[in-house]
Amino acid sequence: MSVRILALVGSLRSGSHNRQLAEAAVKNAPEGVEVVLYEGLASIPFYNEDIDVEGTTPEAATALRTAVTEADAVLFFSPEYNGTLPAVLKNAIDWLSRPYGSGALTGKPVAAIGTAFGQFGGVWAQDATRKAAGIAGAQVLEDVKLSIPSSVIRFAELHPADDAEVVEGLAKVLGQLSELEAATA
Repeated sequence: MSVRILALVGSLRSGSHNRQLAEAAVKNAPEGVEVVLYEGLASIPFYNEDIDVEGTTPEAATALRTAVTEADAVLFFSPEYNGTLPAVLKNAIDWLSRPYGSGALTGKPVAAIGTAFGQFGGVWAQDATRKAAGIAGAQVLEDVKLSIPSSVIRFAELHPADDAEVVEGLAKVLGQLSELEAATA
């Protein structure tokens, strides 16, 4: 049985270390696990109930909901902006939480990991991501964590996919996420 994990990256910057971390997850996914890097968060408008009406919901939001629905689990990659999660991830969670009680995240196994410039690797942002996803109805894996500090220094010349410690941490996270998904399937 193959497990499909959708990766949502909270940084839109092309050289983002969190995007590179997600790329490393795609490249190093264990056998039986497929990690798909979602493209398109930048094109989703801010959540607004006035435009979230059946038949007129923005195509970008519908595509995100479909991708999450088709995935077995979701892995958020979050940098830390001003001590919390970036707006792009919060907006994605808002779209995925609707319709209330039956949104695409409802019951979906999720985890939040990431890297940041600071000494704690973005733990506040990852905690906030887990909190928002849980309130949105996701089955949050509270104990699945990977916070990599000092990203600007650590990944200045080394891609996360080439960092043995990072690859090992990603393998553990992907294993834990796929095990939970398999247990709930």
